[in-house]
Amino acid sequence: MPIATPEVYNEMLDRAKAGKFAYPAINVTSTQTLHAALRGFAEAESDGIIQISTGGAEFLGGQYSKDMVSGAVALAEFAHIVAAKYPVTIALHTDHCPKDKLDTYVRPLIDVSAERVAKGLNPLFQSHMWDGSAETLADNLAIGQELLAKAAAAKIILEVEITPTGGEEDGVTHEINDELYTTVDDALRTAEALGLGEKGRYLLAASFGNVHGVYKPGNVVLRPELLKDLQAGVAEKYGKTASPGPFDFVFHGGSGSTAEEIATALENGVVKMNLDTDTQYAFTRPIADHMFKNYDGVLKVDGEVGSKKTYDPRTWGKLAEASMAARVTEACANLRSTGTKLN
Repeated sequence: MPIATPEVYNEMLDRAKAGKFAYPAINVTSTQTLHAALRGFAEAESDGIIQISTGGAEFLGGQYSKDMVSGAVALAEFAHIVAAKYPVTIALHTDHCPKDKLDTYVRPLIDVSAERVAKGLNPLFQSHMWDGSAETLADNLAIGQELLAKAAAAKIILEVEITPTGGEEDGVTHEINDELYTTVDDALRTAEALGLGEKGRYLLAASFGNVHGVYKPGNVVLRPELLKDLQAGVAEKYGKTASPGPFDFVFHGGSGSTAEEIATALENGVVKMNLDTDTQYAFTRPIADHMFKNYDGVLKVDGEVGSKKTYDPRTWGKLAEASMAARVTEACANLRSTGTKLN
């Protein structure tokens, strides 16, 4: 299957919301982690979303120049070629982009897709995220309006984060406190500013206690039932159906969540759940195991020559790919997307 067209991406999201399942959105930082994600989706027979954060794009751009746009474009072009060999449909997305990186990441990437669309092609990425959670809501939504108009013109879906997700990701940090819960008023102001689809489709990352990373039990209090209140409050004002509701929600900070928390989120309109921390560990864990077990092979200890078969990156890289793919497959099961791929 090719990368999703704008029409197919919309269909994917519609099917997820109607079927009360969500797509895992897997952060990747290399061609190898890209293949791991694709393999996981294929083995689960699930379509999915692959995303690149600003830090991931900088890493992909190489440590000499650290150019985020070059890194993101290069991997996206690579994905357009290799994804065709997997029997699932994939959407490409860019993750958290704060205000100070808009001009060096999201805006140029939207321009790349706009140029493609002007030539009769599909956009390079299917969606981009604007993370204005560190700004006032008024400023956040004002920038969101500008980006939504540009994205819609390029046949791209925008993701907006209106209130903070706790923890740290790519240098964006928020405390874990009572501010991590979106209010109905926040949701109403969002609908007023961005509309409910008539100005362009957007995904909404609302906060219900979400925290990036993995924490021990008791440190994070998720309240996914809050999403139902947000849907109902906006639906009542705009005369929309309260269930599944007017918003397409995104679940940030999903690593380590319980099955019950995920199920509640799905029932209340979550169509996308980000996964990064757990897949990072799944990728790295077998590499560490290989290195420990083959210490004298991967290193030239005491003047010896080591073993090329053990330090060859393909040897441990295959283990890492398989492990991360298995974690992606597990995520599909948790989010009920297993077996739902488009024909």
